[in-house]
Amino acid sequence: MKKILLASVFFFTVFTSFAQEYTLKGEVFDSVSNVRLSSATVFVETLKDSTLLNYTITDSSGKFELSVKTKENRARLNISFAGMRPFVKTISLSDSSIDLGIIKLEELTNNLDEVLINVNRAPITIKKDTLEFNASSFGTRPDANLEETLKQLPGVEVDAAGNITVNGKPVQRILVNGKEFFGNDPKIATKNLPKDIINKIQVVDTKTQSQEFTGEEGDSENKTINITIDEDKNKGYFSRATLGGGTDDRYEMSGIANYFQDELRLSVLASSNNINSSGFTFDEVFDAMGRRARSITVSGGSFGINGLNFGNNTGITKSETAGLNFVNEWGEEYELAADYFFGNNKTDTRTSTRRENILPDRRFFTNSESNATRDNNSHRGNVNFTFKPDTLTRINIRPSINGNTGTTESSSISQSLDEQGNLINTSETENRNDNLNFTFSNDLSITRKFGSRGAFLNFSFENENNKSESDNFFFSSRETFGANPSTQIQDQLISEDNNSDTYQLETRYRSVMTENLFLDVEYSYEIESSKNERSVFDFDNTTNSYSDFNEDLSNEFKVKGETHIPSVGLRYEGDKLRTGFNLGLLNTQLRTENLIQNIEFNNDFNNLFASANIRYEFERSKRISLYYRNSNNIPSIQQLQPVRIQTDPLNIIEGNPNLKPSFNQNVSLNYNNFDFKSRSGYGFYMSYNYTSDQVVQVTETNEDLLRTTTYDNISGAQNANINFYYSKQIKAVNKDTYRLRGNLSGQYGKNLGFTNGQQFESENYVVSPYLGVTYEKDQVITLNPGFGLDYNLRNFNINSNRNEEFTNLNFSLEATTYWPKNVVFGNDFTYFKYGNVAADFRSTSLQWNMSLGYQFLKDNATLKFKVFDLLDENIGTRRQTGDDFVQDTDQLILERYFMLSFTYKFSKFGGKDPNSRRRF
Repeated sequence: MKKILLASVFFFTVFTSFAQEYTLKGEVFDSVSNVRLSSATVFVETLKDSTLLNYTITDSSGKFELSVKTKENRARLNISFAGMRPFVKTISLSDSSIDLGIIKLEELTNNLDEVLINVNRAPITIKKDTLEFNASSFGTRPDANLEETLKQLPGVEVDAAGNITVNGKPVQRILVNGKEFFGNDPKIATKNLPKDIINKIQVVDTKTQSQEFTGEEGDSENKTINITIDEDKNKGYFSRATLGGGTDDRYEMSGIANYFQDELRLSVLASSNNINSSGFTFDEVFDAMGRRARSITVSGGSFGINGLNFGNNTGITKSETAGLNFVNEWGEEYELAADYFFGNNKTDTRTSTRRENILPDRRFFTNSESNATRDNNSHRGNVNFTFKPDTLTRINIRPSINGNTGTTESSSISQSLDEQGNLINTSETENRNDNLNFTFSNDLSITRKFGSRGAFLNFSFENENNKSESDNFFFSSRETFGANPSTQIQDQLISEDNNSDTYQLETRYRSVMTENLFLDVEYSYEIESSKNERSVFDFDNTTNSYSDFNEDLSNEFKVKGETHIPSVGLRYEGDKLRTGFNLGLLNTQLRTENLIQNIEFNNDFNNLFASANIRYEFERSKRISLYYRNSNNIPSIQQLQPVRIQTDPLNIIEGNPNLKPSFNQNVSLNYNNFDFKSRSGYGFYMSYNYTSDQVVQVTETNEDLLRTTTYDNISGAQNANINFYYSKQIKAVNKDTYRLRGNLSGQYGKNLGFTNGQQFESENYVVSPYLGVTYEKDQVITLNPGFGLDYNLRNFNINSNRNEEFTNLNFSLEATTYWPKNVVFGNDFTYFKYGNVAADFRSTSLQWNMSLGYQFLKDNATLKFKVFDLLDENIGTRRQTGDDFVQDTDQLILERYFMLSFTYKFSKFGGKDPNSRRRF
């Protein structure tokens, strides 16, 4: 025992001698003005190999304090600030607490100072509107991609589905060298860009191209990440290809290739699989399984890529995808970005539904089964062209074309029962729908700046033209029982031709009143026109064809809406305070015309247009903002046209041409704070929306439980949201890293409607706490446990004894090990419990996905064995509550399969060996 104690003391002494902790503090000033410098970057590195030990940011008083753990007795202190010469000093680590006193930075004087900044690059640089990270300062595995790098950045969170937030704000776009990477899908970039080529990661508020040019404030509620590529790596290519096969005829094939040559970038991708996967937006460990599986459980086989949707929220999808992306610049004047996507998806769905319908004086129940097969081809092309005739003028044009053709074959059976379980009616349907859709849209923007103080004139024109055609061969049989039993057969060809055109013209002039005060004069004009031609032909047994024109169910209807918004506003943009408001007139003219009955409706509506916002920045990473805006929405042509739609034999729908536009008012409050010293951040977001003249359903249910639905306007709908978040990163002395993230959100909704002549209200409350932890052991093991629940309460003012209350639980654990060398072993466990679902529906699921990969050929090749849903426990159960119903569904979902795949990556870049970079 004595020897053990002596050995323990010895090893503890040795350990502590290798890992002493020191606390450094000081204050940073401008040497000329003697002003305290807020948000200066302070970092400490080793003298031997420039390994980053720790970093922080000075507070609003220019003060800093940071702790470093090292076995050395000396280290290098670096302080940098935009526009200042970097401060570099070798410090002696003689005491556990070191006060460096006042440190003064000198202003930049020549280009040599710029070179010095590049030599001593800070891990974080804070500029006026940009938070910039030095990618090489944050350690990852050698073959890491952009997503794994983002996870190491303070304040950045990447959730299980690959969605990114920065200090609680969602990231909507990812740019590469300032240009879009395969359109607007960030996951293609995060999953495929290797860290080796990344120089800087810049975070800014999302802005339009016009806002970027004029220097206006962007959307502070959403973030954009720009990736800059190392100059010596901006020449070369990288690519990846995967081929896999498995049980139950499951397979996957995918490939993506990228070529860089200075400003030129060319990317191609292709994929084919039947495992509900896009093939190139998932991580190296789980592919379409672990993180994707959680959304598959809830949303079935649906996913989207750059505007193309695959699957239809349920079922199993076989998808084939191909895409091309091209980016280039010619001199200082021309920039072009273009992409094209083709997608084909075949989706099989099967849904069982149990629905409780709530009426003022009674309830009834509907049980249904449905099957569908969808086959769809999609084409989408986008172009973004920018012309800069001079330094003060920018012209941007963004045309887009989207076309798809498809066929859907479906069938369903349903039955309705009263509260005593008596069968009231039944229905059966069969349907084949052939459709074609084509959309052309364009966005033209011309901006001219006047001087350098912020004045400009902007002219923009947007259009969207949509045409859709469909032929629906529809058969239904409806049988009602009781005192007056009847049977109704419907065998029809329903041909529809829909055209909609939207044009928006907006001009805006900003003049400078004082240094920080601006006057905005704006005018916006929008015209929306829609035309629906609906021709219904009954089957004629005499001619054995669909030749009997049904005038009662046919219609030709036009809607035209015009909106005028003249407004004037003031804008103040200071260093800490930014605020502004706009006031104007919101005039809406609505014209509807029934061409068959020769009936026309004309209405004019006027409202006060108002928008206002105020944002105060306490310091660079702590701000509060308040927003208000109102708007209107014109009813859809389906809600307006007075024609009966009988494609659901138990629910006949007819529009109302007397509808008014709805008027929305929205206010939101947002606060967020991130402390670089403690690596912790927190914040909250609140919003409230009130709708006047909301378009709601008016439903009448007769004694045979047959529903007739139309629409009307009603005021009083309300929605409120609140969200609190907290995150903290802890890096231990042994390089272990812990990340804690918590979230608490709440939702409130008040909806209105009419049923059987009585106005009803429903109030919905949802509370959703979540707690997650990430543990990383020196790039050997990663653990991600998480727990969340959704508490739901819905109150009805009709039949109040049917108030609904239930809780859904979700626990997950993702574990990945990178040991032994070249072996990657991943396990993803997810437990679901859905509360209060129907007795014959499964309410719990424990899903286990597993992946075992071996890397060889210098880590360029990976042989992987993976299992989806090892326990065969995946379920498609879901409960949904509406204004006057509670519904449980059970959907066809992807079941257990085993798969063996091979992936090969190959790349070539100019420049240095990427492994020579310093690591943190």
